[in-house]
Amino acid sequence: MTASSASSPGNGARRKVTLVTDGACIGNPGPGGWACILRYGDKMREIFGFDPNTTNNRMEMMAAIQGLAALKSPCDVGAVTDSEYLLRGATRGLRLWKRRGWWRRLRRPLPNADLWVELDYYLGIHAVSWSWTRGHTGHPDNDRCDWLATTAAKNQTSSWDDRHPHAPMHFNYGRAWIPPHPQTGLFDLEPDGDVEEEDDSAE
Repeated sequence: MTASSASSPGNGARRKVTLVTDGACIGNPGPGGWACILRYGDKMREIFGFDPNTTNNRMEMMAAIQGLAALKSPCDVGAVTDSEYLLRGATRGLRLWKRRGWWRRLRRPLPNADLWVELDYYLGIHAVSWSWTRGHTGHPDNDRCDWLATTAAKNQTSSWDDRHPHAPMHFNYGRAWIPPHPQTGLFDLEPDGDVEEEDDSAE
């Protein structure tokens, strides 16, 4: 499946795409890799890349970001991940973190804020429904993504001919980015179901 093959059909209906993602890191932090598989009908595309110094959580997020970025028009996406970190952030944390300007409730910058901002951008384009699968339990595409991500981490390789680690990012803030400090009153907003960010080094 090419990036353009998931464009909208002529009648204006969104195409339904399946996205399976995984990330890997050797050492955590250390050299990492990410991978995703996109499926639309009988078409399939594998995308993978790397980062020489990263964490497992960042690679899990990058896999989702890159998969969504490869879709050139708005789609209905069924996203499958084995990362509880990514799943909780995407389905529960994002709205609250965005409301606080990408800061945590305890007045600390949100870890991986640069990638959460990227993911939020693509979630605004595509209608994404998330589901979790346990890793290494026989899900064919998840197992394949695991192999691709692990291989990318070990060999620092990508699916691009020029070995670029990933496709261009929309914002490209970078890992060191710290969001502007929000207004003090935003830290008092603690709606039910608030989600606190896990440590960036967590598996």
